[in-house]
Amino acid sequence: MSSPPFPVPTRIDRLQQIALGVGLLGGLACLVGLALDPHQFFRSYLFAYLFWAGVAVGCLSIVMIHHLSGGLWGLVIRRLLEAGTRTLLVVALLFIPVALGVGRLYPWVHPGEDKLLQYKAVYLNVPFFLGRAALYFAAWLTLAHFLNKWSRQLDGGEDPEVSRRLQGLSGGGLIVLGLTITFSSVDWAMSLAPHWFSTIYGMLFMVGQVLSAMALVIVLLAFLGAERPLSDVVRPGHVHDLGKLLLAFVMLWAYVNFSQFLITWSGNLAEEAPFYIHRLQGGWQWVALALVVFHFALPFLLLLSRDLKRDARLLGLLAAGVFVVRLLDLYWLVAPDLTGHGHEAVGLGVAVHWLDVAAPVGLGGIWLFFFAQALRDRPLLPVGEPEIRALLEAPAGGRSR
Repeated sequence: MSSPPFPVPTRIDRLQQIALGVGLLGGLACLVGLALDPHQFFRSYLFAYLFWAGVAVGCLSIVMIHHLSGGLWGLVIRRLLEAGTRTLLVVALLFIPVALGVGRLYPWVHPGEDKLLQYKAVYLNVPFFLGRAALYFAAWLTLAHFLNKWSRQLDGGEDPEVSRRLQGLSGGGLIVLGLTITFSSVDWAMSLAPHWFSTIYGMLFMVGQVLSAMALVIVLLAFLGAERPLSDVVRPGHVHDLGKLLLAFVMLWAYVNFSQFLITWSGNLAEEAPFYIHRLQGGWQWVALALVVFHFALPFLLLLSRDLKRDARLLGLLAAGVFVVRLLDLYWLVAPDLTGHGHEAVGLGVAVHWLDVAAPVGLGGIWLFFFAQALRDRPLLPVGEPEIRALLEAPAGGRSR
């Protein structure tokens, strides 16, 4: 049975045009920043790159979670998530400035007389660093390729064999994803402060990436949901399910972050405590307080409302707020280590550079442009799934439930 020909929603065209303009302006600003202050450019670029790469990897995580768990909540956003995974090739190419700036970003590149860094040089050296990055991208691109390929095959109709392949790939893929996210977060972010370590650091990135991706697709669902084909399928109940998942991920973020804080602070070890000492003075304590309020307390309280979780517009506004605060959380996590390392960094205050705004905006425009292009490549719904076909064939009066 062939797929119904759905036109591309006009809002996708609008999104792509705006994203292109923002990306070009942001990219031009970054080039000016590179000429004026190369060190600051690479710092800001790494921060922005970690955020938008995390969104793409978060989409990959949610796709595989859905293939394992099932449910209509994932069917209505599957193509949005799959479009996010198809940007991973662009994400890999955008890693090039990070690779070129590795000597300006990471202190372990020039260990000098530091005995600990000399000892860690077996792992922390530039060729091995770049080789591991290539391995991460190879794993992510392979997973994304087969998830998209087999999902597209299902548009021709239900196929139990393809569904089993997707489940099997997702089961093993989540293990691969957990390992690669952990090692990439250690390489790209934790090694900014190579004397410090945390066994939960990778989990912070995993949860943050999934939360960022979930918030973004809820925003996009609210943005595109008024046009066909999503308007024919999305019900308040589906929006409610997504709201409950957003609440769950907000709570999980709070749990893992508080767990690290509690264990590190109560342990009071000289090699661990500077991470929080640095981030609880010099103005960083107000950033931490803002995260407690706007990344957990306020979203948690608002998401307890059933009516809000069933209203796509209100939930989309809240998800947009969470998405913006995700940037602040990542900035609090990595920016202090971009300006100093270890004990000598303690006491350095918050110093936001204009490139810290231009870089995430510019990379965001570039990422959203290719994301919108990926959305145009196939129908916005997995029309081969029986549940989606049933919703499309339901009478108009039953679509408000």
